[in-house]
Amino acid sequence: MKRVLSLAILLITVCYSFAEDGYRLWLRYDKVDNATLLQQYRSYINSIVINGSSPTFTAAKNELLAGLQGLLDQKISEAKQIKQGSIVLQVKRTETGINYDELGKEGFSIVTVKGNVKNVTLISANTDIGILYGVFHFLRLIQTQQPVNALKIVSIPKIQLRILNHWDNLNRTVERGYAGASIWNWHTLPGYIDQRYIDYARANASIGINGTVLTNVNANAQILTPAFLEKVAALANTFRPYGIKVYLTARFSAPVETGGLKTADPLNEDVKAWWKRKVDTIYQYIPDFGGFLVKANSEGQPGPQNYQRTHADGANMLADAVASHGGIVMWRAFVYSNETPTDRVKQAYDEFKPLDGQFRKNVLVQVKNGPLDFQPREPFHPLFGAMPQTPLMMEFQVTMEYLGQGTHLVYEAPLFKECLDADTYAKGKGSTVAKVIDGSIDNYSITGIAGVSNIGNERNWTNHPFGQANWYSFGRLAWDHDLSAAQIADEWIRQTFTNNKIFVASVKEMMLGSRQTMVNYMTPLGLHHIMGTGHHYGPAPWVSNAGRADWNPVYYHRADSIGIGFNRTASGSDALSQYTKQAADQWKDLDNCPDDYLLWFHHVAWNHRMRSGRTLWDELCYRYNSGVDSVRRMQNTWEKMKGLIDDERFRQTKMFLAIQEHDAVWWRNACLLYFQTFSRMPIPPNYEKPDHTLEYYKGLRFQYAPGTGNNL
Repeated sequence: MKRVLSLAILLITVCYSFAEDGYRLWLRYDKVDNATLLQQYRSYINSIVINGSSPTFTAAKNELLAGLQGLLDQKISEAKQIKQGSIVLQVKRTETGINYDELGKEGFSIVTVKGNVKNVTLISANTDIGILYGVFHFLRLIQTQQPVNALKIVSIPKIQLRILNHWDNLNRTVERGYAGASIWNWHTLPGYIDQRYIDYARANASIGINGTVLTNVNANAQILTPAFLEKVAALANTFRPYGIKVYLTARFSAPVETGGLKTADPLNEDVKAWWKRKVDTIYQYIPDFGGFLVKANSEGQPGPQNYQRTHADGANMLADAVASHGGIVMWRAFVYSNETPTDRVKQAYDEFKPLDGQFRKNVLVQVKNGPLDFQPREPFHPLFGAMPQTPLMMEFQVTMEYLGQGTHLVYEAPLFKECLDADTYAKGKGSTVAKVIDGSIDNYSITGIAGVSNIGNERNWTNHPFGQANWYSFGRLAWDHDLSAAQIADEWIRQTFTNNKIFVASVKEMMLGSRQTMVNYMTPLGLHHIMGTGHHYGPAPWVSNAGRADWNPVYYHRADSIGIGFNRTASGSDALSQYTKQAADQWKDLDNCPDDYLLWFHHVAWNHRMRSGRTLWDELCYRYNSGVDSVRRMQNTWEKMKGLIDDERFRQTKMFLAIQEHDAVWWRNACLLYFQTFSRMPIPPNYEKPDHTLEYYKGLRFQYAPGTGNNL
């Protein structure tokens, strides 16, 4: 019996050691499965030549060797001299004919060199990190089975700072994290460097991410103490070869909480001196420390307004402290106050627009993509294009707080693109949000984009296998916002799963439609913020007792016997006036407003006739049911993929799609039953009828929901 058990354990161990558990992300480097292409690659590539030495060059060399040997399934040698079939890595060389001036600090060139020696590919840049980015790009070409025999590629990032924001707490809980505990094990740092930290850096470098904020914006001052700075330094040392700078969140009240001062007033000389000393200490541990991310005077966080100072006063005090070291301050514009009676979506603009031009040059104001809070669909934030003298930094949500969290398949690239491609009309037609944040509109000297991380210590990093696509797409768009959502999905599928044409086409179509599917079954027609209290999982449009008006769903949908929606035109909250006239014109008229934003900007009668010919009530019923139907089509599509990929990830995704279908039905039934109490109209007979009562849905409770850190 013991022998049988031992054999069984051995077999399980062997099976798991070869399992496709998602840990490798899009860097799988498995043998090319197209025999013709494989032979072409093998005939074209046989050695690498490294003209440089540094930890980053070593990382580039190791990545290239591992990638090529895995993809080509043959030994690749490191040669001293260029010969036929060489891949050459080199920093700026004058004889290549490449315009190195245009590459900048991070750009790269990949060219097929014409000369006496055939089949030579030159990956070159001005810096070693540019070389590393070029290596990852070259490997991506082979992973996606592209030709590499006549290359002429120049790639330059459009945005300078491309940063992940981790909302990780020091106790390893993750606010709005749905993939397990924090990957930072502070207890074992600095002595133990988990391989996961290195692979995290590799994955980020492969998509051009060059910074990481390790800690939650709801900050803990302890991270700035020597005991933790030693641990932060260990991570910074690990990430440095991959071009990733470390940033920290600064708790504004740290001088009081850990410094023994009686005030944190940013204009107080003792406070300024305390921060200067603290910053000098940080740079002793981490010479290339990036700077601070700050959430202040929002949701209970301390800030300069506690001392009757402005956001500019607070940001500038910290900016002065880091300036001599080359550091920056990212000051979040996510602010709202329960005491302010105005529409919540107006408050950030009202507070920050008057401060334009008052911030130091090393301050970026970090603005969420929409004016509310990472909703499934929002119009772009009116601050974009409204602060020409202040660099604005985009903040996207990669983690899926309001998008089904860790269990729904929602590809976020269409959401990102919808915002980036939106026209602000700040300097006339074509003044897109992307052109605002990349500095082309107002010539910002520093540019940035941030994504709130969806990474945890789950084996596959993001819990849902398709959550990896959102991390990937954020990085790719941060590097080049002109890429399409379809192109990025194609790349990710081919690298992460397979190049099988049927799989790629089917799954890409499913991914590209998934965001609209989710909007339909959650918040169609411009509805927003109608999710469950605290945990934000599932529908709760009936909540009216959340402790402050603007935390309540009823504040946002404003359903009554007449209709539904938030009037933000001149006859309502007038939030529309914060946009340029040309942008506002597309939304101001009820009859011309696009359906996607109708209930965001207008309170609409239940019997209002929509473009479809249906009444508003019937359109809501149609949209909610369409969302459910689309999830079921996703399930059918995925079922047909069986056998085209590994069983492990196929089963995992299938189970998550079943959860998504259940939740879509839940959202549809709960919302329609609740809104029906106001419309007093029947659900059309051609749709499924709710299988529970409204009271049943109101009675659901979710204790210990992930991503909250609270007992809810």
